[in-house]
Amino acid sequence: MNQHTDVVVVGGGQAGLAAGYHLRRQNLDHVILDADPAPGGAWQHMWDSLHLFSPVEHSSLPGRLMPAQPGETYPGAGHVVDYLADYEKRYDLPVQHGTRVRAVRHDGERLLVEADTGTWRARGVISATGTWTRPFIPAVPGRSAFTGRQLHTVDYRCPTDFAGQRVLVVGGGNSGAQIAADLALDGHVEVTWVTQRPPRFLRDDIDGRALFDVATARRRALDAGRRDTGAAASLGDIAAVPPVRAARDAGLLHAKPMFSRLTADGAWWADDSHTTVDAVIWCTGFRPALSHLAPLNLRGPRGHMPTDGTRACGEPRLHLLGYGDWTGPASATLIGVGRPARDAAGEIAHLLRS
Repeated sequence: MNQHTDVVVVGGGQAGLAAGYHLRRQNLDHVILDADPAPGGAWQHMWDSLHLFSPVEHSSLPGRLMPAQPGETYPGAGHVVDYLADYEKRYDLPVQHGTRVRAVRHDGERLLVEADTGTWRARGVISATGTWTRPFIPAVPGRSAFTGRQLHTVDYRCPTDFAGQRVLVVGGGNSGAQIAADLALDGHVEVTWVTQRPPRFLRDDIDGRALFDVATARRRALDAGRRDTGAAASLGDIAAVPPVRAARDAGLLHAKPMFSRLTADGAWWADDSHTTVDAVIWCTGFRPALSHLAPLNLRGPRGHMPTDGTRACGEPRLHLLGYGDWTGPASATLIGVGRPARDAAGEIAHLLRS
């Protein structure tokens, strides 16, 4: 069954909802196709103790301030899910949940969005699928030989799943630090935290507000042809949210250097020391979930899809939103996705009306 619309948004998380908000303001007919059966995007799959590292006034989508969560400076993941569900309902956004997009093609005149419920013929497409469904685990020697449990960030929920166990947490970013802190503070798990380089904590007075300001200033400088002011990562890699700060101050959050290989029962380091572990949690990041765009053949020689802002260089009817700084400064954050969503909707509106 073929259906017609001006714009199809692929993905109904925070980026997809921001896109829908601005498409509505442009009076463009659109539909948002989301694979999840319920609102909330990736936030509904996060671990139990996760909190934002920005307060609500710096964690909101366009048009609707996130309400405060009682007793919390930094809202929890469940609060974000409730906010996104309310946002979707408040603006009556046309989200079709439980609809997975398999491929995006073109027939010359239109873009064809092939979903498991049928095909949409659209004049424009915004891809907003994020990264959560493409966890990355590095090719570490001995990984296939390890007989214990291996998980990625996407699989972690709470410390009680590891009570009485020895757990190796790999990764020096926010996820690695927060999960290591969560396990260490529980007191019933023996945690070894491993990072590729010594962890770099942001100052305690710096949170997502400052990171967004740095990312925005960098993008403005680059757009104006000025020198690169440095990415937000230049300030540090780990935001000292309350649980991380508590574990660090209690002396529970010490990182070891990366091990040289895994064995059947644990890990070996370059100094020939060995640690026996029951589980490894890989907090090693994600890759953009773009397999549905493969039929368009837009990837460059190194697998990267070139963009001008959010617009795909090889297909002006396609915009990519929410994948990180390469599709807009801080566009993978709640507060950061609003401006590139507005720009994408505006560019599509201009293209269609011309």
